[in-house]
Amino acid sequence: MANIVVFASGSGTNFQAIIDAVESGKIAGQIRGLITNKAGIGAIERAKKHSIKYSVLSPANFPDADEFAQVLLQQLEEWETDLIALAGYLVKIPTEIIKRYEGRILNIHPALLPKYGGKGFYGLKVHQAVIENEELESGCSVHVVTDEYDAGPVLAQAKVAVKKTDDASTLAARILEEEHRLYPKVIAKMADKINAKRG
Repeated sequence: MANIVVFASGSGTNFQAIIDAVESGKIAGQIRGLITNKAGIGAIERAKKHSIKYSVLSPANFPDADEFAQVLLQQLEEWETDLIALAGYLVKIPTEIIKRYEGRILNIHPALLPKYGGKGFYGLKVHQAVIENEELESGCSVHVVTDEYDAGPVLAQAKVAVKKTDDASTLAARILEEEHRLYPKVIAKMADKINAKRG
């Protein structure tokens, strides 16, 4: 069983989609913990409800980036992490973590990468840009995390039509539904690969 750790900074709806997929057996893995940079968020409530351990680690609470990275690494090792799933996590992943878990850190982005990716493109800002540029379609992308924001290999995408009546919020809501379907499927495939390597 692949050991999955989820990183989230907000309400945790994608985290919930992963929890549901694990609990229903669609993902052959277990969620060992939640890492977040904020206390008092919805994702923590979801973790508590499902008896998942969580750790609040914010770079702001450490003297420097190196110490933050070391504490994060220790936590991931303690949970015997095989796979990291970013689910609305708004902190850049330290290089040491990316190297250590190369090819095993996934992120879901609310646009069709490489369009509308990179620093500053997150949340409603992405959907606003899509609408302002009069795009006919948008969607979500699951990609491997590398040192550069949203630049890692794209593993899967789901598309939605952009309606003339859409604003950033209505488009975000429709794309979020696709995220909840797509992300657990990609995580399931990655967990199967990890499990197969173990034999």
